[in-house]
Amino acid sequence: MTMRLSHFIGGRDVPVETPNESVNPSDTREVVALFPNGGAAEADAAVQAARAAFPAWSEASPEVRSDLLDRVGSTLMARAGDLGRLLAREEGKTLAEGTGEVMRAGRIFKYFSGEALRRHGLALDSTRPGIEVETRREAVGVFALVTPWNFPIAIPAWKAAPALAFGNTVVLKPANPTPAIAHALAAIIHECGAPAGVFNLVLGTGGLGAALVGHEGVDGVSFTGSQAVGASVAAAAIARQARLQLEMGGKNPLVVLDDADLDKAVAIALDGGFYATGQRCTASSRVIVTEGIHDRFVAALAERARALRVGLALDPRTQVGPAVTAAQLEQNLRYVGIAKAEGGRLLCGGEALELETPGFYMAPAVIADTAPDMRINCEEVFGPVVSTVRVRDYEEALALANRGQFGLSAGIVTNSLKHARNFRRQVRAGMVMVNLPTAGVDYHVPFGGTRKSSYGAREQGFAAVEFYTQVKTSYVGD
Repeated sequence: MTMRLSHFIGGRDVPVETPNESVNPSDTREVVALFPNGGAAEADAAVQAARAAFPAWSEASPEVRSDLLDRVGSTLMARAGDLGRLLAREEGKTLAEGTGEVMRAGRIFKYFSGEALRRHGLALDSTRPGIEVETRREAVGVFALVTPWNFPIAIPAWKAAPALAFGNTVVLKPANPTPAIAHALAAIIHECGAPAGVFNLVLGTGGLGAALVGHEGVDGVSFTGSQAVGASVAAAAIARQARLQLEMGGKNPLVVLDDADLDKAVAIALDGGFYATGQRCTASSRVIVTEGIHDRFVAALAERARALRVGLALDPRTQVGPAVTAAQLEQNLRYVGIAKAEGGRLLCGGEALELETPGFYMAPAVIADTAPDMRINCEEVFGPVVSTVRVRDYEEALALANRGQFGLSAGIVTNSLKHARNFRRQVRAGMVMVNLPTAGVDYHVPFGGTRKSSYGAREQGFAAVEFYTQVKTSYVGD
């Protein structure tokens, strides 16, 4: 069932050689898709197609854009079963997680079908008699969307849907491990009636992303990925004054106070740390625990983590799927080794697993007795690895939560209204969770972080209009 993928440019598939493989991380004997190795020529063709389509699309009735997005959302949701299976095969999420992600993508498109009809503008009185002032938001132009493999349809959806809703045109460059689900999204957008050139897809390794980001015809860039790649994206975009939005990960703290409900705290840490194989930028990768509850919490978390069922993504009994690639698995294992070498105590997991089908499997790891400055507490692992730190009290926990270069999501588990209120105000993070996992956000509200986690305007929900439109101020005299 190997798929042979092509670029999608100007409303049609562009057949080319397909030397690259997308491999099923649950069963590495299966090649999910073959895809091309696009470069500067494909990037240029896609941008030119998007530029040609922009005038008509930006001037179309907002109802036209609204209807398209609504159809895309409905189609995604109607096909969530099949698309969820494809996502699980290609990325390694469990079938339930993959199907849920497709449903989320559908709801994002349907949400922005409504936003396409919302007029964002003001009618103002001038300070001068006889003059009227009006502000309105207009489409920007062509947006390059560079997206990661860990949410391979939800993240393209939450970038593409607002871009299209507000009259922009798009070139999507998805991550190399997950081209098939991105191609499926492109096909659905076209099937639902997108005019040629409004949505384009380019696939490839190496310099394709750089060629796209650096293209003079791209008016804005939205990127989600690592800090290292994000820095190069920023340099290329800023050099030519393109609009820029970056999401670059997190090292998210979960604070557990003495007054927390133990079972609830463990369940929250388990969800945030290990589900989706820990491959979420909002994962609770470091857990800060006050000393009164520390020993009981750590023991219970290790016991629950040890019992998680690791297995084939399509097996309904599986709770934790594989890492997405061999390189990601190797990185996860290497960080466990580093943590042990620096003095951490491995309570469970941390080793590669050999199951009936060959895949990139790893036993979920809990590493206790870590110090705040250990690498395991400062660098993003992006796998099923959770470290714990013992602290004296809330004040020390808050100070530790605010350490480091990241500031995406932060959580606290407590029954104290005083501490919950203070944490919400004082923690340095773009999103704060009280008695909830740090991972798991709604699509109709802003998403983004502080410090080196994010750069530029917020993503998702009502905040997306800020990035995907520009304000024009008009003065009218008698």
